[in-house]
Formats: sequence, C-alpha cells, structure tokens
Amino acid sequence: MTAGSRIRSLGRAWAYALRTTNPPPDEPADAVTRWIVVTRAAVLPMTLVSGLVAALLAIGHPALDVGLLVLAIVGIVLAHLANNLMNDLYDTTSGSDTASYPRALYAPHPVLSGLVSRRTLLVAIVLVNAADLVILVVLALARGWPVVAFAVAGFVLSVAYTAPPLRLKKRGLGEPDVLVVWGPLMVGGTYFSATGSITWQVLLASVPYGLLCTTVLMGKHIDKIPFDAPLGIRTLPVLLGDRRARAVTLGLMVAFYVLVGVAVLVGAMPWPALAVVLALPRLRKVWPRFRRPPPSEPPAGFPVWPLWYAALAWVHVRQAGALLVLGLAVGAAL
Repeated sequence: MTAGSRIRSLGRAWAYALRTTNPPPDEPADAVTRWIVVTRAAVLPMTLVSGLVAALLAIGHPALDVGLLVLAIVGIVLAHLANNLMNDLYDTTSGSDTASYPRALYAPHPVLSGLVSRRTLLVAIVLVNAADLVILVVLALARGWPVVAFAVAGFVLSVAYTAPPLRLKKRGLGEPDVLVVWGPLMVGGTYFSATGSITWQVLLASVPYGLLCTTVLMGKHIDKIPFDAPLGIRTLPVLLGDRRARAVTLGLMVAFYVLVGVAVLVGAMPWPALAVVLALPRLRKVWPRFRRPPPSEPPAGFPVWPLWYAALAWVHVRQAGALLVLGLAVGAAL
C-alpha cells in the first residue's frame, strides 16, 4: 500500500468512526480510530454547537475576548469527552455495562471489547480532567468566581448522572440534567467566559438547543427500556412508558422551534435564527417513525443497533442545530 493510499484509508476509517461511533467493519482499528470510538467523539459535535451558540451570541459584545472564548469552547468539549470516559468506567465497575447491554451492542465498549484496559481508561480520564482544570484556572483568573460556579455545577451534574449517591439517571433525572448542562451551563458558561457577563436573554437563548440535546438522550433511553427496566434503572422513559416517552420526545422537538420563535420575539436571538424552520422537513420524516414501534430487525447497513429512536433524534438534531448556528452567524454578520 502506498503512502497516499494509506492516508486515504485512514481518513475513511476516521470519518466512519466519527459518523457511526464504530470502527470500520472487518478492518483493524488504528490508534486514532480506536480513541475516536473509545471517547465517543461522534457525539462531541453536540457540545461544539453549544459553544458556537454562545460564541455567536457574544459577537459584538464590547468585552468579548476571542482567546478566552476559544479556550472555553475547548474546555466544554474536553468536559464532554471526560464525561463519556467516566460514565463508561463507572458503569463497567458497577456492573451496569455488560456484553449484553446496549452500550456494548451499538458500539464497541472501551473495556469490554478490549480496545483499552481499565487502567488506560482511568489514565485518560485523569489527563483530560487535568487539562480541563488548567483551562478553568486560566478562565477563572481572567473572569472571576462565576466561571468556577459554572464549571463545578457542570462537573457535579456530569458525575452525578451515573455515580452514587445521586445517580440521576436511575431516578428519572438524567434527562433534565442534560437539558441544564447542554443549555444554560454550557452556553451560559462559555458566554460568561468570553464576555465577563451574562443576561437573561442569553440564558433563554440557551434553552432551545438544550432541548434538542435532551431529545437524543430521550431517544436513547426509549431504546433501552427493555434493558433498563429489569435492572431497576428508572430513566424518564422507563417511568413514562414507551408510548408516552415517544410523545414527550416529539413534544420537545416541537418546543425547540417554539422557543426559538419566542427568543427572536423578545430579542434574545436575531431574526435569522428562524432559519431553523428549514429543518421542519427533517422533523416531518422523523415524526411518523417516532409514532411507531421500532422495526424488529435493523435496516441494512444500520450501524448503531439496537439504538433506533436515538439515531432518529440525532438526525434531526444535527440538521436543526446546524441551521441554528447558521442563523445566528447570519445575525451576527448583519
């Protein structure tokens, strides 16, 4: 294999892993592909969009510091990455993640599949959190104690999602956790780090995208009802039941559009943010599939089975989130 062919092959493998959270089938995973899978880097764009929402809302603020803004965005992405690693380590240690649980079915589990050892996973967690701590110190020195408050709140909620004593996921509180973290904490914290201030308009503007991220978790937990319910993992979909949980998830998708409209009306977002309506055709395609039970078998080439509703929600989030960023960018330019 020539050097050019090798580079193209690696690029295809990385792109496949970033798109599906899986290594390419029937091919040995190189180191980069392996860590893309281990860190679940495919879902990190959700956090990047939260950072971009904050960045575009901050454009034009007289105290905007672009260097601190970039640092804050790197910080929240690293925090998400660390959270993915910590959840996998804790769920493996506690026995929640097994070879027959969805976490090990829709993608290779970092430890159970042998991609990395438990020790390597722990070292990665320490290194990522240490890097995040350095970023926090820099931002706190520049902007003061509110940056620490945002960061500590996010860290506590991330750890409490699966770890005792709170274990929010098992108490039907994991979904509100995601709404708060990916909305007000990430967007608000990044905005404050960049500008040194926060307003109610920014907090309101953070909620629509937080709702979108929550729909992905709702979809994932709907998919896992048959696995979670017997284990006593009482996620919100387990508490609601399959049909009501699907209806609530669709309601959250609709609420995203409504809240963007409200944010525009009160001046929390510029009017080009209404470009999100261009994602309604995608919602129209997702809607009837959410109204029906999942297929009994995965469609051909479907990479993340047994996740079904999570994949549908992610397809909608990806387009609606991109359009929100585009609309905010146009508004900032105008």
